[in-house]
Amino acid sequence: MGNIISFRDLIVWQKSHEFVLETYRISSAFPKEETYALTSQLRRAAVSIPANIAEGFTKKTLPNKLNYISHSEGSLQEVKYYLILARDLIYINNITFENAINSCEEIGKLLNGYIKTIRNYHQNK
Repeated sequence: MGNIISFRDLIVWQKSHEFVLETYRISSAFPKEETYALTSQLRRAAVSIPANIAEGFTKKTLPNKLNYISHSEGSLQEVKYYLILARDLIYINNITFENAINSCEEIGKLLNGYIKTIRNYHQNK
């Protein structure tokens, strides 16, 4: 996998981490009564995306690696729902929603590319 030494070298991890930071900024404006509900759930799901990429990076077998990427994909879908809910509750505006969803779509494509890359790597070992 080229010059990839750390999970931090992965573009999918970098984009996911940037998305977490943006998610924290977005959710900081949610109503205070959502602190332990939607705010917490959205943040935890967002954090789970790069966290699982990082954890899976060190796994040696293909099934283990793919398991962690699968968790990232699941968390990404969870985040999309929470964003829909936040928009429908009028906690975020349509522009913020669309920007966040576009980021999710980009991360999803990068996760798919990462899956293909690690499958090819393991097949050619």
